[in-house]
Amino acid sequence: MNPLPLFFFRSSGFFLAVMSLLAVLVFSAHASENKQLYTCGMHPSVIQDHPGNCPICGMKLTPIRNSGASPEASANPSAIAVDVATQQNMNIRTAEVIHGPLRKTIRTVGTIDYNETALADVTTKFKGWVEKLEVDATGRLVHRGEPLFEIYAPELYNAQSEFLLALNFRNATNDPSAASLRESALNKLKYFDVPDAQIAELEKTRKLTKTLTVAAPMSGFVIEKNVVAGQMVDAGMKLYRLADLGIVWVIAQMYEQDLPFVKLGQEAIVKVASLPDREFHGRVAFIYPTVDEKTRTAKVRLEFENPGYFLKPGMFVSAQIHAELEDSVVLVPDSAVLRSGARNTVFVALDGGKFEGRDVVLGVESEKGLIQVISGLSAGERVVTSGQFLLDSESQLREAIEKMRGSTTAVKTEMTGASPTNEATGTLPAKAETEMSVYVCPMPEHIPIVYEHAGKCSICNMALVSASPSALKNIHPGGKVLYYTCPLLEHASIHEDKPGKCPLCAMTLIPVMAKPAAVKTDLPVLYTCPMAVDADIVSDHAAICPKCEMQLVPTSTVKHGKVAEANWLKQHPQAALPATPQFTCPMHPEIISDQPGKCQKCEMDLVPVKK
Repeated sequence: MNPLPLFFFRSSGFFLAVMSLLAVLVFSAHASENKQLYTCGMHPSVIQDHPGNCPICGMKLTPIRNSGASPEASANPSAIAVDVATQQNMNIRTAEVIHGPLRKTIRTVGTIDYNETALADVTTKFKGWVEKLEVDATGRLVHRGEPLFEIYAPELYNAQSEFLLALNFRNATNDPSAASLRESALNKLKYFDVPDAQIAELEKTRKLTKTLTVAAPMSGFVIEKNVVAGQMVDAGMKLYRLADLGIVWVIAQMYEQDLPFVKLGQEAIVKVASLPDREFHGRVAFIYPTVDEKTRTAKVRLEFENPGYFLKPGMFVSAQIHAELEDSVVLVPDSAVLRSGARNTVFVALDGGKFEGRDVVLGVESEKGLIQVISGLSAGERVVTSGQFLLDSESQLREAIEKMRGSTTAVKTEMTGASPTNEATGTLPAKAETEMSVYVCPMPEHIPIVYEHAGKCSICNMALVSASPSALKNIHPGGKVLYYTCPLLEHASIHEDKPGKCPLCAMTLIPVMAKPAAVKTDLPVLYTCPMAVDADIVSDHAAICPKCEMQLVPTSTVKHGKVAEANWLKQHPQAALPATPQFTCPMHPEIISDQPGKCQKCEMDLVPVKK
């Protein structure tokens, strides 16, 4: 077989070149078979096992010359054999499957905000008039204890007078009540936030002061100023707001699909447009518990130290969060994966120029164009990263050719649905397992979360156990509520008999349910009234309906027979018997199982339930 010239791609068009190449590949893969194939000179994709005309252009089909197939291709019918020259024409490139850490970089945007724990409002606890402003502009940096303004307040002036009277009364008499009077007047001044230094000065000089100097409660920048000289202010009015910018927050917007990879304490990096030559390093401090309904994003709070105050609230930033999810996993280039809806396929390069298509189960996308492979590949294998689309097309054409050649097993299976038989024994092969396992946490409180692969519970870090989806359906529906517990792991010891709120955190309690026992009914032949409105008339022998005097008929002969049988079970509850003996834990009687085993709580052997 002559290699396909490269100029063919340029002269005849890419589509025709690809179709011609696929025809060559199909012929090479099946050349060892005896049946003659026919193709169209203008449409090489048309291949059939008998002469005729091309269904596209009507030209007469010509036989494909058999130039011989490689013995390797015949030895492994599931593999596709491609000679070296054709591999070059197809631009086939391969890469090695490796073991490595699973790292993910999440890129997002956010805005710089104030550190809410480092804000302070300056107010007064009395009504007064501002006599003098020491800090008269927004944006000033003030230090703790630095004067902000002076205020005159009649209540404060009267409190000073009471304090001086109490001091004079104590010095003039030995009455025991003088000490308590002084203590009361002193506390009144302190409750008005009069500094200790000013109280000591008042006690020393015995002179009343008209105004009180209000000082900054903390060091920071003045970000709000709502007062001017001479203004009357009421108690509780916000006059200044101070912010410490030594640590700032970045509120980042995170898409829902990225939330599982964000953990507290992870490293975060932000860059601002005004400083393109530097980046700032911080950490993930908090993940907000809600998602915005309009943007479908959740807020994540990042914390950054801010030396030099380069990060200013209101700035727009680009953020990166670096997460290392696993220390060592199987990684494959993302370009090697062919995605076709429910299936993910890669082509593995074998010895002798052969390629094998293989389905894989993918995990998390890693950085540097790699993706995690949960099953289907092993480290050290080589996969096709370029040209695999042509191999996939050839693989699908090969399957069509096999059916067209009259493969008895394939055709019979497809057309009749019958299973292929073993020619040597004449028996049916074992049925393939079509139901894939899912994984759940062994803790009953966490069973509602179902995982697609093995690992650890995202709540309690226990190893997940496998379960079939069909079996999982029988865990909760119709089950008995054992108790109600808190959804928080640290409060899992809370067991309540009825719904309500957690006594520790006030969250709504969730039910923990047992698997319902299997029930088997062994009913006798039942008779009911032919009238559906009288389905409550049920008997275990032929009789006359007491309502309409019609002859009772077997329940199997009327449409409302099931309703009548259900009425019989209500009237005779002893007719419902357990299918198998029930077992329970001697220490935890709420644990009920239809088979022997271990208690989920204490690991003791289950014992039969006493009748």
